[in-house]
Amino acid sequence: MHYLTPDLCDAYPDLVTVLEPMFSNFGGRDSFGGEIVTVKCFEDNSLVKSQVELDGKGKVLVVDGGGSLRCALLGDMLAEKAAHNHWEGLVIYGCIRDVDMIAQLDVGVQALATHPRKTDKRGIGDLNVVVHFAGVTFRPGEFIYADNNGVIVSPEPLKMPE
Repeated sequence: MHYLTPDLCDAYPDLVTVLEPMFSNFGGRDSFGGEIVTVKCFEDNSLVKSQVELDGKGKVLVVDGGGSLRCALLGDMLAEKAAHNHWEGLVIYGCIRDVDMIAQLDVGVQALATHPRKTDKRGIGDLNVVVHFAGVTFRPGEFIYADNNGVIVSPEPLKMPE
């Protein structure tokens, strides 16, 4: 499914919340959307790894990495696993790496920036908790849509206007 966030904002002005503009599109999909699954972690992508190994059809992994710019929470191997397991996309409040490879994968990826250093794996983090960044609260089970124009959140699934 191809989403246009400006059209969704116009069609559902009272329903959508728009994230502050700080994310860039790095994935092979220009647009993506789906049900929110959250991970809250700081400089440890253990939970990101365990989630992308699960079936992600119709879902978007929203990763609150605390906005850290000191290491990457996603690289090509995890992004490839996400694509293989049918995740619609990932929105990462933090950095990613291996961007040239990720751009070739059939998965959406929005993140703050790139960083060549990987995280430590300490098994620290929280799954499916309410997180808040970019001026928006993300609740597991709500919906997120992203494209080159921005990222929006809705409490219910949205359909592209005709």
